[in-house]
Amino acid sequence: MSPLIKRILLVIPTLLLVSMVIFSLLAILPGDPVTAILGLEATPEAAVALRLQLGLDDPLYVQYARWLWNVLHGDLGRSFIDRTPVIDVLMQRLPVTIELAVGSFAVGILIAVPAGILSAVRPRGIANYFTTLVALFGMSVPHFWLGMMFIILFAVKLGWLPASGYVPFTEDWRGNLAAMCMPVLATGLRESAILMRMVRSSLLEVLNEDYIRTAFSKGLRDWQVVIGHALRNALIPVVTASGLMVSVLLGGLVITESIFAIPGMGKMIVDAIFQRDYVMVQGGVLAAALMVVIVNLAVDVLYTVIDPRIER
Repeated sequence: MSPLIKRILLVIPTLLLVSMVIFSLLAILPGDPVTAILGLEATPEAAVALRLQLGLDDPLYVQYARWLWNVLHGDLGRSFIDRTPVIDVLMQRLPVTIELAVGSFAVGILIAVPAGILSAVRPRGIANYFTTLVALFGMSVPHFWLGMMFIILFAVKLGWLPASGYVPFTEDWRGNLAAMCMPVLATGLRESAILMRMVRSSLLEVLNEDYIRTAFSKGLRDWQVVIGHALRNALIPVVTASGLMVSVLLGGLVITESIFAIPGMGKMIVDAIFQRDYVMVQGGVLAAALMVVIVNLAVDVLYTVIDPRIER
């Protein structure tokens, strides 16, 4: 059995373990969803009736088994607050988070790869010092502060972009690009700083290999050696870091979504936690875990594309 098949098979126990952890942690959190739904002035009879209706009086293992059975049949449950199906909310919020994460990652890659190559090829040049300074600035400045500065400059002062909100791409692509421009840049610039350092350090290590010196001695042009030989072999650690970065972006854009009022999945989970809407939290975190697993599988497949010596 190939290593890739083994990784795919490991998805099932991984998600099962994640579901158990999610359910257990939410069960021990303080607060009562019945109180959150009915309010403090609810009568004891109403509270008991609602608890029975939601199945909260059953033992924890019974609640988990019922929830897992429903999940396996495509039913993530209904919100405690407004009884909206969790799957419907996820289908609305998930594309927004994916768009923001993919856009941020694309900005990071488009900046990091050329800057990292330039810095590695000219390690003692002005470009190296400039890109290093920019990278240190990008890693030091929190993206939420950068987002607020963007709002002040481009929305308040210049009036070029909307300060907050979201417009679906299918409804108005211009409005969508305008609304996503600042959050994507605010997050992507920070990711580009991290990736640029990874590209630079990995490429510097590869450029010192004997086969690179042999390629130069054959009279190949600099860009042919760097792009055709060095960069491909330097991408393995970069791909690993990129996979982790995408995973973090898919599950960790809460602050960005909150600052720019973007109705993504991260903001949905946080709002559900404050409302004690545990069913919504369980569905959201499970969906995030599934996306992380898918990204990791994609990274494993990409390894074999970049370096055929890696066993499939």
